[in-house]
Amino acid sequence: MRSETVMYRMFMDIAETDSRILAVYMNGSRTNGKAPKDIFQDYDIVFVVTETGSFISDREWIRKFGNILYMQYPDEHPDFPSDKDSFYGWLMQFDDGVRIDLHVESVSHAKAHIQETIGGPVSCMHQ
Repeated sequence: MRSETVMYRMFMDIAETDSRILAVYMNGSRTNGKAPKDIFQDYDIVFVVTETGSFISDREWIRKFGNILYMQYPDEHPDFPSDKDSFYGWLMQFDDGVRIDLHVESVSHAKAHIQETIGGPVSCMHQ
């Protein structure tokens, strides 16, 4: 399994080389100092982007994260429609055991919802 240091560097490298990504933040248990660390923790990563459509329509860019064993598309579920112009997410499991819950969200959505999204501290990685 890749280390946290390797994962954080990868998130930053992807953000720094893709001009559509304006900022990166992380939420979830890895930002909570009181949450116990274990091998099942995923990385809850949000890319704040100029627009979401190109990320959704061409999923090849996701391969930069590693060899995917499976991926779920919760925002495609017909019973739970989402505002894909504002946010979209993928739940991914990689062959080395790493799990990433990745979201892209528009700047306006991030500004309006970041406090309710995090429910605690945010770890800003790039802006």
